[in-house]
Amino acid sequence: MTKYNIWFFSSFFIALIVALPIITVFSSFFYETSNYYNVLKETFLFDYIFNSLLILIFVILITFLLGVLSAYFVAFYEFPFSNFFSWTLILAFAVPGYIYAFSIIAFFENYGTAFSILTYFFGENNYNTFIPKIDGIAGAILAISFSLFPYVYVLTRASFHYQSNNYIEVGKNLGLSEKETFFKIILPSARPAIIAGLALVSMECLSDFGTVSFFSVNTLTTGIYNSWLSFDDLNTANQISFILLLFILFLFSIEIYSRREARYHQPGRGFKPITKIKLSGKKALLAFVVCFLILFLSFLFPLSQMIYWTIKFPKYFQDIDIININLNTLILVLIASLSIVIISLFINYGSRISKSKILNYITNFSVSGYAIPGVILAVAFITFFSNLSDFFSENLNLNSTKSIFIGSVLGLILAYFIRFFSLSFNGIKSSYEKINNSIDESAYLLGYSKIKTFLTIHIPYLRTNIILIMLLISLEVIKELPITLILRPFNFETFATQAYIYASQDLLEAAALPSLFLIFWSTILIVISSRYILSKKN
Repeated sequence: MTKYNIWFFSSFFIALIVALPIITVFSSFFYETSNYYNVLKETFLFDYIFNSLLILIFVILITFLLGVLSAYFVAFYEFPFSNFFSWTLILAFAVPGYIYAFSIIAFFENYGTAFSILTYFFGENNYNTFIPKIDGIAGAILAISFSLFPYVYVLTRASFHYQSNNYIEVGKNLGLSEKETFFKIILPSARPAIIAGLALVSMECLSDFGTVSFFSVNTLTTGIYNSWLSFDDLNTANQISFILLLFILFLFSIEIYSRREARYHQPGRGFKPITKIKLSGKKALLAFVVCFLILFLSFLFPLSQMIYWTIKFPKYFQDIDIININLNTLILVLIASLSIVIISLFINYGSRISKSKILNYITNFSVSGYAIPGVILAVAFITFFSNLSDFFSENLNLNSTKSIFIGSVLGLILAYFIRFFSLSFNGIKSSYEKINNSIDESAYLLGYSKIKTFLTIHIPYLRTNIILIMLLISLEVIKELPITLILRPFNFETFATQAYIYASQDLLEAAALPSLFLIFWSTILIVISSRYILSKKN
């Protein structure tokens, strides 16, 4: 076995692991289904698809408006607190859609927070008659939109920073107004970044489970979960997963196509950076109000709602084992982020030194795991290991296979690996592309082995990016709901699962404390990583 075979087969094995959910779901197309699936096709399946697409369309429109508008203001104009808004607008990432859903219900429900505020300022009255009730599809659209718009904001803002001021000056010389310059020059130039952001938003929207489940909206993800949990029908769950996966893979291909025009080099000498226009008077006030409203509605509103409930009902500090939940979440975050980054480094380095085109194709295929919604991955995970356990039980008399991977921390870590390997692999790969191969050759001439070159030259260069990727993976693991909810060990709760369980039992006051901790830790991770993400160099 040559040194290249080691890298080839290890990469092939990892790609196979990541591809297992996709293979399982697509193979389920040939399985026999129960009567429940036939009934579902005649009754609710169309509603699942219609609701999913309806939510998707409105979420795309709202996130486009919020993301592009806020990115335009902070990138091209200087106004009070513009630098502050440039990084705080990304904090909406700290609030998952399902926690935003808790906030909406808690604020607008009968005798909720809105009622308490009106009573405090204006005295006793029947305010419930005119307080709007935001629930159902409308509530799901708002919650998902405000939690996902940073995808569009971050990518669009970065694209705006790379636009040369020369083009804008040419537009002015041609007599274009600010409005015409925006629609004819600025917006078309940022189209690849906007499409990539909207594709990511669309994938996350179709993948959402917690938000639509809390609002009792029947979508494809809730259909998958109910088929498995309520009717104990894995085949039907996989059949619905097949339909959803087709939508997701289509959007995933759009996102990849959009990234073809992404550039990883610094602008050339002809590049003239954007000169921010200093606003004053009503225009400055308008820009400030728009950015503040987006920040307030996307982050400060759910945060204040969770703080309000936590302070109002302090007894849940005693009822909820918050220390144990912190430890459980920390264990998952550390093990998952370390293992995913280490394996990504291993595969990227193997691909670099082997220079095998086949290996590149295999590793590129392995990043498709990020396109798989958590609920699909969890159900496919259970299906695969259930079938594997049945095979071992019948042929090898081994009965413990299922328990090793289902309802265990090991199974959770493996599922996280499949879900987030793309995030780590692509992040390290983009940095590796900046290390010239001549550096490796010079190290070999100096007597460095491949391992020593990797440890003493590559790792120090990649250190900043590795830390960033670990932070991003940690953020994803903290917020992940369906995978953790379905595959976690018995009585093993995280912030996400504890908050969801309480909210599903209509105990919003109890859900506030774990939700607040989730937002707190997510905010810390975002604040640390945003210095890199929002840098003009990135």
